[in-house]
Amino acid sequence: MDMPKELEHDVNEFQTAQNQLQMIIIQKQQVKMQLGEIDDALEELKNKSGKVFKSIGSVLVESKIDDVVKELNEDKETMNVRIGVLGKQEEKLRGRLVELKSKIEKAAGAMGAA
Repeated sequence: MDMPKELEHDVNEFQTAQNQLQMIIIQKQQVKMQLGEIDDALEELKNKSGKVFKSIGSVLVESKIDDVVKELNEDKETMNVRIGVLGKQEEKLRGRLVELKSKIEKAAGAMGAA
Protein backbone atom coordinates (compact mmCIF):
# COMPACT_ATOMS: atom_id res chain seq x y z
CA MET A 1 0.00 0.00 0.00
CA ASP A 2 1.39 3.39 -0.99
CA MET A 3 1.73 6.13 1.59
CA PRO A 4 -0.28 9.29 0.81
CA LYS A 5 1.89 12.25 -0.25
CA GLU A 6 0.89 14.34 2.77
CA LEU A 7 1.82 11.55 5.18
CA GLU A 8 5.11 11.01 3.37
CA HIS A 9 5.81 14.75 3.62
CA ASP A 10 5.03 14.73 7.35
CA VAL A 11 7.31 11.73 7.94
CA ASN A 12 10.15 13.46 6.07
CA GLU A 13 9.57 16.67 8.02
CA PHE A 14 9.57 14.67 11.27
CA GLN A 15 12.92 13.07 10.40
CA THR A 16 14.39 16.44 9.42
CA ALA A 17 13.18 17.99 12.69
CA GLN A 18 14.72 15.10 14.65
CA ASN A 19 18.06 15.70 12.95
CA GLN A 20 17.86 19.43 13.62
CA LEU A 21 17.04 18.77 17.27
CA GLN A 22 20.02 16.45 17.58
CA MET A 23 22.32 19.12 16.09
CA ILE A 24 20.96 21.78 18.46
CA ILE A 25 21.50 19.52 21.46
CA ILE A 26 25.10 18.89 20.36
CA GLN A 27 25.71 22.63 19.86
CA LYS A 28 24.20 23.36 23.27
CA GLN A 29 26.51 20.80 24.92
CA GLN A 30 29.54 22.31 23.16
CA VAL A 31 28.61 25.82 24.30
CA LYS A 32 28.10 24.56 27.86
CA MET A 33 31.57 23.00 27.77
CA GLN A 34 33.06 26.30 26.58
CA LEU A 35 31.18 28.08 29.35
CA GLY A 36 32.66 25.66 31.88
CA GLU A 37 36.15 26.39 30.56
CA ILE A 38 35.52 30.14 30.87
CA ASP A 39 34.29 29.69 34.45
CA ASP A 40 37.39 27.65 35.27
CA ALA A 41 39.64 30.35 33.79
CA LEU A 42 37.84 33.10 35.71
CA GLU A 43 38.14 31.13 38.95
CA GLU A 44 41.86 30.62 38.33
CA LEU A 45 42.39 34.33 37.63
CA LYS A 46 40.79 35.32 40.96
CA ASN A 47 43.92 34.14 42.76
CA LYS A 48 46.48 35.52 40.31
CA SER A 49 48.52 38.65 40.30
CA GLY A 50 51.29 39.81 38.05
CA LYS A 51 51.71 38.44 34.57
CA VAL A 52 49.10 36.44 32.76
CA PHE A 53 49.22 35.05 29.25
CA LYS A 54 46.39 34.45 26.85
CA SER A 55 46.38 32.37 23.73
CA ILE A 56 45.84 34.08 20.40
CA GLY A 57 45.89 31.33 17.83
CA SER A 58 49.07 29.39 18.48
CA VAL A 59 50.83 32.30 20.22
CA LEU A 60 50.82 33.19 23.93
CA VAL A 61 50.62 36.92 24.54
CA GLU A 62 51.18 38.69 27.83
CA SER A 63 48.07 40.59 28.95
CA LYS A 64 46.72 42.48 31.93
CA ILE A 65 44.62 40.33 34.23
CA ASP A 66 41.80 42.89 34.24
CA ASP A 67 41.67 42.86 30.42
CA VAL A 68 41.57 39.07 30.31
CA VAL A 69 38.86 38.92 32.98
CA LYS A 70 36.81 41.51 31.09
CA GLU A 71 37.19 39.56 27.84
CA LEU A 72 36.26 36.28 29.53
CA ASN A 73 33.17 37.84 31.12
CA GLU A 74 32.10 39.15 27.71
CA ASP A 75 32.62 35.69 26.23
CA LYS A 76 30.63 34.20 29.11
CA GLU A 77 27.75 36.58 28.45
CA THR A 78 27.81 35.67 24.75
CA MET A 79 27.77 31.95 25.59
CA ASN A 80 24.83 32.40 27.96
CA VAL A 81 22.87 34.21 25.24
CA ARG A 82 23.73 31.42 22.79
CA ILE A 83 22.52 28.78 25.26
CA GLY A 84 19.25 30.70 25.63
CA VAL A 85 18.76 30.88 21.86
CA LEU A 86 19.55 27.18 21.44
CA GLY A 87 17.16 26.36 24.28
CA LYS A 88 14.34 28.24 22.56
CA GLN A 89 15.09 26.49 19.26
CA GLU A 90 15.13 23.14 21.05
CA GLU A 91 11.80 23.86 22.73
CA LYS A 92 10.20 24.93 19.44
CA LEU A 93 11.46 21.82 17.64
CA ARG A 94 10.28 19.52 20.42
CA GLY A 95 6.82 21.06 20.12
CA ARG A 96 6.84 20.60 16.35
CA LEU A 97 7.92 16.97 16.75
CA VAL A 98 5.01 16.30 19.11
CA GLU A 99 2.60 17.85 16.58
CA LEU A 100 4.03 15.86 13.68
CA LYS A 101 4.07 12.62 15.67
CA SER A 102 0.41 13.04 16.52
CA LYS A 103 -0.46 13.88 12.92
CA ILE A 104 1.49 10.89 11.58
CA GLU A 105 -0.04 8.48 14.11
CA LYS A 106 -3.52 9.75 13.28
CA ALA A 107 -2.92 9.34 9.53
CA ALA A 108 -1.36 5.89 9.99
CA GLY A 109 -4.32 4.83 12.11
CA ALA A 110 -6.73 6.04 9.44
CA MET A 111 -4.79 4.08 6.81
CA GLY A 112 -4.96 0.93 8.94
CA ALA A 113 -8.69 1.31 9.45
CA ALA A 114 -9.31 1.73 5.72
